[in-house]
Amino acid sequence: MVVRLIRLSLITLLGLGLSGLATWGLSLFWIAIGGGALPLHGWIAMGLGVTGTVGLTYGLMALAFKSHREGWDDQVDNTLDPGRGPSRDD
Repeated sequence: MVVRLIRLSLITLLGLGLSGLATWGLSLFWIAIGGGALPLHGWIAMGLGVTGTVGLTYGLMALAFKSHREGWDDQVDNTLDPGRGPSRDD
């Protein structure tokens, strides 16, 4: 239990570190294209945007891997799909 908590904490810190690094890199790009210095509200918005994007990506990929591991992809029921009914020879 403790090992799992430490692992989760390290993954979270890694994600936050990557978000911070991406925010810093994007701010350098912003300055390089002539956007000027980034105000505090710009830093906050960019940080939230990068963090939200990384978090959403992580969450969706985790759900995709969980679904595949548990076999949910194999249990699809297509009986209600209109294109999968009995063949019609009209």
